[in-house]
This record gives sequence, structure tokens and C-alpha cells, in this order.
Amino acid sequence: MATNENLPPNVIRQLAKELKNLDQSPPEGIRVIVNDDDFTSISADIEGPGGTPYENGIFRMKLVLSCDFPQSPPKGFFVTKIFHPNISSRGEICVNTLKKDWNPTHGLRHVLLVVRCLLIEPFPESALNEQAGKMLLENYEDYARHARLYTSIHALKPKSKPKSGSISESTTAVNVDQSSTNLGETAPSAPTALCATAAATKVLGSNSQDQNAPNEPAVGTSAALPKKEGPVARKAPVDKKKVDARKKSLKRL
Repeated sequence: MATNENLPPNVIRQLAKELKNLDQSPPEGIRVIVNDDDFTSISADIEGPGGTPYENGIFRMKLVLSCDFPQSPPKGFFVTKIFHPNISSRGEICVNTLKKDWNPTHGLRHVLLVVRCLLIEPFPESALNEQAGKMLLENYEDYARHARLYTSIHALKPKSKPKSGSISESTTAVNVDQSSTNLGETAPSAPTALCATAAATKVLGSNSQDQNAPNEPAVGTSAALPKKEGPVARKAPVDKKKVDARKKSLKRL
């Protein structure tokens, strides 16, 4: 088995770059376990794809790189026991990408995705596990039942994820509804507020005129002047008569 010291510097740099990328942006259903001290042995946890007998299970596999990688393909093994036509009882993986179809340009991401796809679509024609291959070809239900049994016994169980997303979304929705309701009650839009103010002013103005001054005519009208000046006009002749009578009485004296 090779170690970091036995790999060319350019290969180490390329592997370090690719492993960092896999760690920061992992493929769907795959988590790579990085060992900085030894890039030649790479472990990964693969989630069983939904709708397959491997669903709800996590399977650990390992890629072992030789000293002449990437000119020669890595060797793949399943550490977790699994019932699969293309995976032997010892965990060896049979897939063309790791054999005759290998290309030095294939990266680790491509290899991991091919292995996970193998769980979705097995190839019983090139089976390493003859029992699994035969069952798959003759009776899929028996094969699936057997594979599910292995999954329930040997595969790791995925950690339960808290449903905080749905709670936060519903809380957010409630807050949005409440805030929109409050805004609608206390802070209407500018055109609505202006229209409401104008209507209220018009109603209040008409009500104050009707209630506070029902019998008073408008200022400046011709009917208002006689009422205000009438009493003064009637008092003027009375005062003049009194003055004339006083003058006559004085003359008699």
C-alpha cells in the first residue's frame, strides 16, 4: 500500500484539492472521510438510495490508491456487509469503472458516484455474489427481502434530523401573517390613508355644521344682516323721542 511519501508531489496536490472539494461540496448521499496523513486510503459513507433495498442504511466503503495512481485505478471495498450481486462477501467491488473502463482523468467524485449508482442498478450478469445475482434475475422480491434484511442488520442507521426547518417555516408564516395584519390595521398605505382622512374630514365637517349651527345662516348672506341689526334700528327712534321730550321740558323751565 502506498503512502503520501510514495506519491508524486503533483498527485498529492491534486488529491488534496479534490478531497477538500469533496468535503466542502459532497455528492448527494455521500460523505467522504479525509485522512490528511494518508491520501492513499479514502473512506466514504454512502446512503442507501431511496426506493432500493438499501434505503435507510449507511454503508462504509474504502478506496485504496496504489503508488502509480492515477495511471492505475483504485481498488474499492465495502467495509459494511451488504447483499449485492456486484459486491462479494469480502466486500470487493466489481464495476467496470474500476477495471477496464478506468481513465486517469476520472476523479474520486466520479468513482464514488458510480459506486452509489451500483446500489440503484446492479449488474447481475457480472456478479461477484452469485447467490444475489441469481436471486435478482429469478425473483426480485426474494432478492429485495434478503437485501433489506442485511441492511437492517449490518448497515449504520442515519441520524434522525430535527424538524427545525418546518417549525421555523411555520413560525415565520405566522409572524408574517400577524405583521401583515397589524400593518393593515395601523399603517395603511399612503393612498388609502389620504382617502380615509379626506372622507372623515368631509363627514365631520357636515356633522358639525348640522349639530352646532342648525339655525344660523351662513356668514355674509343677506338674511343674516337684518337679524343682527334689527334691534339697534328699533332702539334708535325711542332714544331720539326721549331726547326731544327732555329738550321741551327744559324750554318750559
